[in-house]
Amino acid sequence: MELNIQFLQKMLSNITLNSRGKGDRVGTETGLPPLLAACAALMHKSGEASLVLRAHEVLQHYAGLDSTEKTAFFHHLASEYAACPNTIRHAHEAYQKQPDNQHLQRLFHACEPRRQSLLRQLNLCPGGTYELVKMRTDLLALIRQEPELAALDEDFIHLFGSWFNRGFLVLESIDWNTPAAILEKIIRYEAVHEIRDWQDLRRRLDPDDRRCYAFFHPAIGDEPLIFVEVALCKGIPDNVQHILAGGNQVLPEQADTAVFYSISNCQSGLKGISFGNFLIKQVVQELSRELPSLKQFVTLSPVPGFARWLKQQDEGQLQPALAGRLEQLTHADWAQRQEVESALQPDLLALAAHYLTEAKSRQGLPLDPVARFHLGNGASLHRLNWLADNSAKGQSQSHGIMVNYLYELDRIEQNHEALSREGKVICTSDTRKLAKRAQGLLAQPATA
Repeated sequence: MELNIQFLQKMLSNITLNSRGKGDRVGTETGLPPLLAACAALMHKSGEASLVLRAHEVLQHYAGLDSTEKTAFFHHLASEYAACPNTIRHAHEAYQKQPDNQHLQRLFHACEPRRQSLLRQLNLCPGGTYELVKMRTDLLALIRQEPELAALDEDFIHLFGSWFNRGFLVLESIDWNTPAAILEKIIRYEAVHEIRDWQDLRRRLDPDDRRCYAFFHPAIGDEPLIFVEVALCKGIPDNVQHILAGGNQVLPEQADTAVFYSISNCQSGLKGISFGNFLIKQVVQELSRELPSLKQFVTLSPVPGFARWLKQQDEGQLQPALAGRLEQLTHADWAQRQEVESALQPDLLALAAHYLTEAKSRQGLPLDPVARFHLGNGASLHRLNWLADNSAKGQSQSHGIMVNYLYELDRIEQNHEALSREGKVICTSDTRKLAKRAQGLLAQPATA
């Protein structure tokens, strides 16, 4: 039967590819009603071959919806494909009378929304996994205005957490000889430091002291899930423009530091599904095997929330003299005026250290998203770098400040536990001193 299903999936894929551009669709009706009918048919018991065809029909109908129809479809799933309260109540009463594994399993089954079964059926279709990722992208665009759809999103997260677990991910090295279709996606998905053109990409991939790694999933083909760009250096760098320019190359065997200077998630529909922690740890292991001379694994990371956080501090939280000095930041050329830049440096570094170590969300985690990612993965806050990113984006996000997070394999678990259990950010004594200095600049710490 498995071979028959594989044959059917290949045949259906060929039919789909051949029909593209010819106006051929499964069925002749369009809009929401035929989609809802196709979903209902998919939920009926039938053979696997029929399920594959019906799943294909559902996805074809969904692709033809406009934004209003997609919203209505999601609301239909949220309400009509929820778990049945009566079934849950009966299962719970049965379990209370006889609390054995059999009745517990029935209770679990009763509590599972029917839409999870529908999504699993859709995943049978060739290309269905990626179509569901794109479907969740549409859903996420609505969540803020349609909070009642959050339960539906939890079903996507639950299923994606299984379908995209570490055991299914494939690590691939990306270089200048990688197929152009994938390289085009690397350019498109780069989210930290824009890749301007093919020559810019070549500077990041082709030299001997550069590496790039990406996670792929067998069900999604050549669509990367996440990728990291790496520079091999002597010592820990403090300026990202020097890295992006591609100068001062070193022989890989002479490098003592691997710098992760850009990490980009590629699929917005997989938001909240963790890949980055696995990616960094595996890349560290790969590089350690390839280049035993590497002794340090660090990032050169942005601080994307710092400027916004600083702007939110009202004058009552700042010393009057400091508030006056910070007004200089409104001038576009402040960093080029040496007397202004020198006067602001100690204050901004101290405030940034405070922000990274003390400013927390309501959940007790670092307020800055990049800090939350790396510190949550077990890195430590190693060093703050002044005017490390002089791009317009770097200035608007963090007034040019960047951070080195240090990954030490034998301390990752310890650092992670300190943050998750105690809310403690592991950092160097120099960083802690900077943060302490900020106590004299701010009247009280701010949270989210």
